Amino acid sequence: MSGSTSSHNGVGLRVGMTGGVASGKSTVSQAFARLGVPVIDTDDLAREVVAPGTEGLEAVRDAFGPEVITDDGQLDRRALRDRIFADPTARETLEAITHPRIEALMAQRLAALTTPYAIVVVPLMVEAGWQDHFDRILLVDASAADQKRRVMQRDQLSAPAARRMLENQANADQRRAIADDIIDNRHNHTALQSQIAALDRRYRDLAARRSSPPFVPTGPSE
Repeated sequence: MSGSTSSHNGVGLRVGMTGGVASGKSTVSQAFARLGVPVIDTDDLAREVVAPGTEGLEAVRDAFGPEVITDDGQLDRRALRDRIFADPTARETLEAITHPRIEALMAQRLAALTTPYAIVVVPLMVEAGWQDHFDRILLVDASAADQKRRVMQRDQLSAPAARRMLENQANADQRRAIADDIIDNRHNHTALQSQIAALDRRYRDLAARRSSPPFVPTGPSE
């Protein structure tokens, strides 16, 4: 499931968190943050690596053309999303640009920490094949019905659109197959917080007894 461990920097244990769309990852990560745990969200890193003025954004422009850049120099995410949906190979092209840069930035952020453990949120863990970057994989699990209802409310989507979004991601069995720990987000707030508190204690105990190997990213191509 997750990688082996040896001496590392100031992070004793690297926990990769994943889960399907609208499974409750933000709620869980915020709860860990309130316990003093550093949280790195790869969705945030993905935006950083294509921010205006970055060579990542220039690489996207070179690959997809100026039509995916807005007049004020921002990435036009809707235009890029339309390209990806229209051309299956476009996603691979985009990931070849962004994934190494996200990995490199993730490694920098982890290296700057001194903490028993850190949470790294990777929504598409299975799809990206990043499970070996972490010491433990934490899955936030929710029912498909709850996910569909939440994403429809959150993104103002129709039922068919929400269903397609769920179908385009890894399924629950694939996520469970890589998970070391599972938070069951099918219950009430009290039950959720109890699971988080128990895992916090467990991770701190594990971190006290072991440390992680250095994560060496592939890095962006020149």
